[in-house]
Amino acid sequence: MVPFAVAGLVAWAVAGLVLLIFFRDWLTEHGRQDWLWTCLAGFLWGFPGLAVMMRHDAHRRRRRAAAPPTHPADTDR
Repeated sequence: MVPFAVAGLVAWAVAGLVLLIFFRDWLTEHGRQDWLWTCLAGFLWGFPGLAVMMRHDAHRRRRRAAAPPTHPADTDR
């Protein structure tokens, strides 16, 4: 799950940087500066999402390590 959260962070950051670098004048002329704030909000909200996904993955690893093997070939003889 962590790669999905990181991908979202990167996507929002790239979108915001592209808008800031290449389209800032256009955004100002058309009254769309809120698009930059939307990108910033998406980027910042990605950090709590990343933390949640890291906890989720850690719990899943713990559960799988504690579970008994389900396939006969997985047992040590």
